[in-house]
Amino acid sequence: MAEATGAGVIGTGVIGAETIGVGVIGLGFMGRTHIAAYQGAAGAGHACELVAVCDQDASRLGGEGTASGNLATGASAERLFDPARVRGYTEPAALLADPGVGLVSICTHTDTHVDLAIQALAAGKHVLVEKPLALSSADARRVAGAASAAGTVCMPGMCIRFWPAYAWLQRAVASGEFGGVRSATFHRLGSTPAWADFYKDAARSGGALVDLHIHDTDFVVWCFGRPRGVVSAGSVNHLTTIYRYGDIAHVVAEGGWAQDPGFGFKMRFVVSFEGATVDFDIGREPALLLSRGGKAEAVEVGTLTGYEAEIRHLLGCLAEGRSAAGVTADDAVQSLEVLEAERRSLESGREVGL
Repeated sequence: MAEATGAGVIGTGVIGAETIGVGVIGLGFMGRTHIAAYQGAAGAGHACELVAVCDQDASRLGGEGTASGNLATGASAERLFDPARVRGYTEPAALLADPGVGLVSICTHTDTHVDLAIQALAAGKHVLVEKPLALSSADARRVAGAASAAGTVCMPGMCIRFWPAYAWLQRAVASGEFGGVRSATFHRLGSTPAWADFYKDAARSGGALVDLHIHDTDFVVWCFGRPRGVVSAGSVNHLTTIYRYGDIAHVVAEGGWAQDPGFGFKMRFVVSFEGATVDFDIGREPALLLSRGGKAEAVEVGTLTGYEAEIRHLLGCLAEGRSAAGVTADDAVQSLEVLEAERRSLESGREVGL
């Protein structure tokens, strides 16, 4: 264990105390993103404080590093924390044994999520697990079972549910204010992540199907419910899926890493209601447009990223003693079941029922 010197225990780690102590496991791109989001939440008045970090690479425990990734997340290349005030560990078990930690963010490689989440829950911690929760629905069920037994909160980091434009869209679908949905198309396209070789190994990352496309599959299920079937074409690293619903004629999502690095990252959707069309493009200003009555108008949804919004949602739930209803481990199980049907459709070339 490598531990920073001069660090006192901050808080008790117990919900109901004035401040909840936060620990982050994994200090790569996503770990730095979570740290920045917690710090932003604290600045906005949420009672949380980063008290511990963990990474097998002890050189990262000083709080320095480089920012990378496919879009702006709030993380920077500057030092994110003072190692004199934040305890540093090289072994997850040591951080999980820290009594000052009440909430743990797991930001490690996907193939470690399940075991670390179960260990954190067994240690009595609340847990935020970066997506995907697991590589299979069976493993996700193990986490869901552990969360139920522990009685603490386990929230998969499905940040798109909290991305302001997507959250706005879900509310518009649920309210029916623009009438029923006639067509919904989603696009999430980029190149294979270059910030870690891990992504190139589909057995560990799940490929773009599980690591990238899961965002849109999860969002489709959240908005429209479990589809009755899926038809997918392409490969695990670039696919298009049609989701079959009895009452919506056209729900489609394309996701992939097949693009040249110069292409950048594209995140878009177009949803046509009976009375309006909504058009979002993360690379455009204004990003979200609402067209109705022959006129298009910008929709203001705020500037928080999905990472920032999900963490503030979770902290709010914990402060009020509520479960993290925004996303649950059971939700992750269902989305992974749909992804598994998409994989079977890719392999068979046929529609797969759910």
